[in-house]
Amino acid sequence: MTLAPETTDLSVQLRLADDWFTVCDLNRLLPGRGVAALLPDGTQAALFRDRTGTLYAIDNRDPFTGAAVLSRGLTGTHGGRPFVASPLLKQRFDLATGQCLDDESVRVTAYEVRARAVTAAV
Repeated sequence: MTLAPETTDLSVQLRLADDWFTVCDLNRLLPGRGVAALLPDGTQAALFRDRTGTLYAIDNRDPFTGAAVLSRGLTGTHGGRPFVASPLLKQRFDLATGQCLDDESVRVTAYEVRARAVTAAV
């Protein structure tokens, strides 16, 4: 077996409008921990990777306080739904949909997210 003279890394991308935006390398996302990313319009997204490797991205701004802190929240599951709990007032947000699990009238933006191969010559 011969190895190709290149390496393949994975980047995390979010769908913004009609295009994909590269946020970071996949290896920056540790299971169960969030990462904040600055988007081109000046807003922030909170990115998460669960223990199965599934990626999630939601707005980083806590709608109850206005603080950009959701990336620092605790992750878990409730009724089979992955969530992050705000580190401030502890409201839980569904990572797949952005829906607040504690107040049905509140929702944050949920982004379509993917890991994409980036090939670089060695």
